[in-house]
Amino acid sequence: MCDEDTLQDAERFRNRVTRRTFNKMTVAGLAASVVPGIAATNAVTEQDVMVTTPDGQADCYFVHPEFGKHAGVILWPDIFGLRPAFRTMGKRLARAGYSVLVVNPYYRNGKALVLPPDESYLSEEARGMLFPLARTLSIQTINIDARAFVSWLDGQAAVDSSRKMGTLGYCMTGPFTLRTAAVMPERVGATASFHGGGLVTDDENSPHLLLPSTRAHALIAIAENDHKRSPQVMGVLRQAYADAGLPAEIEVYEGAMHGWCPPDTSAYSEEHAERAWQRLLVLFEKALA
Repeated sequence: MCDEDTLQDAERFRNRVTRRTFNKMTVAGLAASVVPGIAATNAVTEQDVMVTTPDGQADCYFVHPEFGKHAGVILWPDIFGLRPAFRTMGKRLARAGYSVLVVNPYYRNGKALVLPPDESYLSEEARGMLFPLARTLSIQTINIDARAFVSWLDGQAAVDSSRKMGTLGYCMTGPFTLRTAAVMPERVGATASFHGGGLVTDDENSPHLLLPSTRAHALIAIAENDHKRSPQVMGVLRQAYADAGLPAEIEVYEGAMHGWCPPDTSAYSEEHAERAWQRLLVLFEKALA
């Protein structure tokens, strides 16, 4: 996950693409140069929305193809929360033909953005803000929000409620996708975790133990440095999916470090992010048909 070991790795492999640089490029309309393939086939409609949950109003970003009904997708951002990079990723997925809700998991504590655009996760100040926020989230809050987000999407004209939904998460929200599939098994048909932490724990509520209560196909993309620290996780996950009788693509992305997918992180790797993205589209095409 996003821990001190991850920070040390990030210091060694710092990428030239910073959050400030990415935000400027987005404003300038140049995000496609950072996120290849963003110009897909569908024109999209986008808007900031408020989703009512039992705990309040969640500020989210909703983007979908301009015409028609499409499978709904919940995109859980990484520890940095909802920000321009994830809006761009959500828009790209919408242009591929999905109605995407990019959520703010920290809405109980305030609206996105959590950090200023020029703040780095590597700074002590950022960690002092982010770690306490992350600790406010729990199994209970995740389950509450998952139900609310699924219900909200099912009520949108741009969502085809006869099709299964997909959900994807990054870093700390990788496990959120499994929990979403477990609390809404009749609606969630696909889960994807990118450099997700905490998928396998010793706790009786470990996400991997929820698989028998889910029906979702899965893509689990593991960072090389995460795998080296916890090499047993991949085997446990593969066995858990096999025992549950669920299709799953579980792979270590050699050469990719934790956090490689979002284009505004120090660990961003275009090559590995593109590969993960293409595998996500394959998953959704199969499981959300």
